[in-house]
Parts: sequence; C-alpha cells; structure tokens
Amino acid sequence: MKNYLIDGNNLIGKIKKLFNLQKKDGQAARSTLVLMLERNFEKNKQRVNLFFDGFENEAIPFWPGRIIYSDKKTADEEIKLMIESSNSRRSLIVVSSDTEIINFAKSCGCEVISSEEFAKKLSSNKNVDEEKTKIQEIDNVEEFKKLFGVGKGNSK
Repeated sequence: MKNYLIDGNNLIGKIKKLFNLQKKDGQAARSTLVLMLERNFEKNKQRVNLFFDGFENEAIPFWPGRIIYSDKKTADEEIKLMIESSNSRRSLIVVSSDTEIINFAKSCGCEVISSEEFAKKLSSNKNVDEEKTKIQEIDNVEEFKKLFGVGKGNSK
C-alpha cells in the first residue's frame, strides 16, 4: 500500500487559490487543502500523512489519513523522521518541492512528486468533478423540461 507524505504548506504555496487564502486565513487554507485531498483520495486505498509547521489551532477531520503538526520542529524535520523510521521506504511517496526534502527522500529510496505536479493533479481532478456536475445539471434540466412540457413543439 502506498503511503503519501505531503508537505502541506509547500503544497498550499503551489495552488494559487490556497496561497491567496493562506495570506488571509491560514486555517481556512489548510481546511480547503484537506477537502481537496479527500476528493483526490476518496476512491484510493492509500494512506496520507499531511504535515504542517507549527501547532494545531482547530482540529480538521481528515479521513484518508492524518494531519501531523510539527509543534516546535519544522514540518521538514517531521517528514524526514517518518522516512527514517519507515520499514518500507519504497512504498513512500513524498510530495514536496523543497530541495532538501526531495534529495533526502530520493536517497532513502522514496518516490518523489513535486508539489507543482501534485497541485496540477488536484486541479485536474477538480475540473473533472466540475464537468460531471455540469453535465448532470444539464441532464436534469432536460429531464425537467420533458416532465413539464417545456421546450420544442410546445407553445404555452
């Protein structure tokens, strides 16, 4: 089973909407990232560890994994500790664009995905979901028109 180690603040910085939100409300940016990750991993049986610098403000439920706050350390240190303590490093996928983390993860045999690449993946999943929703709305409108006799051939 794959186990994702995600550098949360690094990923937020690569998603424009979240980056702008973080300037105003860091907790809201974290919560929004969690929702995006839940949508991305909803059908996958993979573990996700999401790392943030600092202390937990408000608990954010995160069903595909857990959120790890670094407290007095850095999130980078926590990520490295988890890599070092893993018995199956080849099953780890590290998501970060921090050069130090990338080099460390690669030297330990982990797979690495840049935050930019992962952000694109999250955005493309969102676009697919939006397309499906719009198609369903159009289908529902057509069904509605048929039910109530609105549309072609009706002169009411």
